[in-house]
Amino acid sequence: MGAQTRTSADSEAKVALNRNKLVLDQAKAVGLLGTAKNTRLSGRVPSELIEAAKKRAHVTSDTELLELALSRLALEDDFGARLVSRKGSIPADIDLGL
Repeated sequence: MGAQTRTSADSEAKVALNRNKLVLDQAKAVGLLGTAKNTRLSGRVPSELIEAAKKRAHVTSDTELLELALSRLALEDDFGARLVSRKGSIPADIDLGL
């Protein structure tokens, strides 16, 4: 069981790291991330929140966590809102062939 748990954790980490890379690459591609780090951000949050987020994202530094979280937020699409806004747009009598 221990080996299976380790394999699962390794797989989860690999997926998270790949997802993180894709997010950061996309943020760079649209000009959100570059070489200049010209803004400082600070705030007070519970340390448990930071540690849980780092663990979930598989990052170790506060800067990595902030860049990843802000990139995800900035790149987030509006699929859910668009889906909900389409409610009722398909006629009830349409033949779906089911």
